[in-house]
Amino acid sequence: MTVYCISHQTVYQYESAASLSYNEARLLPRRVDTPLYVQNAMEAQVQVEPGWDDQSERVDFFGNRVLFFSIRQPHEKMAVTATSQVEILPKGEWSASAAVRLQHLAPRPLSWEEVGMHFQKALDAQALEARPYILPSPYVPQLAKLQRFAQESFRPQRPLLECARALMEQISHEFKFVAGATDIATPLTDVLKERKGVCQDFAHLMVGALRSHGLPARYVSGYIETMPPPGEEKLVGSDASHAWCSLFVPNVGWV
Repeated sequence: MTVYCISHQTVYQYESAASLSYNEARLLPRRVDTPLYVQNAMEAQVQVEPGWDDQSERVDFFGNRVLFFSIRQPHEKMAVTATSQVEILPKGEWSASAAVRLQHLAPRPLSWEEVGMHFQKALDAQALEARPYILPSPYVPQLAKLQRFAQESFRPQRPLLECARALMEQISHEFKFVAGATDIATPLTDVLKERKGVCQDFAHLMVGALRSHGLPARYVSGYIETMPPPGEEKLVGSDASHAWCSLFVPNVGWV
């Protein structure tokens, strides 16, 4: 078991005082149960300066914890600080190739075509849960270019998770990580053309490429731990927020 203590702060500075603000924050970690590990949120809280006048919490359609709050006093700056304690419980031995071996948790390795056909026809609870993640979304539109881009990773009758790993490696080889090259509004067509971006772009690329083949995939945000060079002290703030792609595999779950 590993326990992480996380502190996340976002500060908004306004050009002039804001008299009123309404906000939604998705900063509270959720429970996650995957074939490789379980994540439990042991403690989590959000503090706002200046203090909020109203606040409420809900769970959205995707299972994320959402905090709504409003501030009804003039303020030139707003600081939102989320602190949480999360435990990670691994299921068995972890290795870089563990995700590929997950395919064998199913009765037999499924090809990507079989999985795509399954989600066209199946009406079981698992399929109904995953099916919305095949549809286009605001940041991941349906693009023929994405399907063509991923074709070399989706050879006929290739096992699904082999395809996913090949696609991940294809994106890593063909695209360059360039901080500041894009922002949250940069369309995927630009990322495909320029062949550069950051983690959120590459996660969106993989989600879109999988969906273009009729496969349920979703965008996951969180934090990545970075380690200092040998002999050096780890600095507060050296870790970073990160983005991943998650793929749904029948009889296995989200990978």
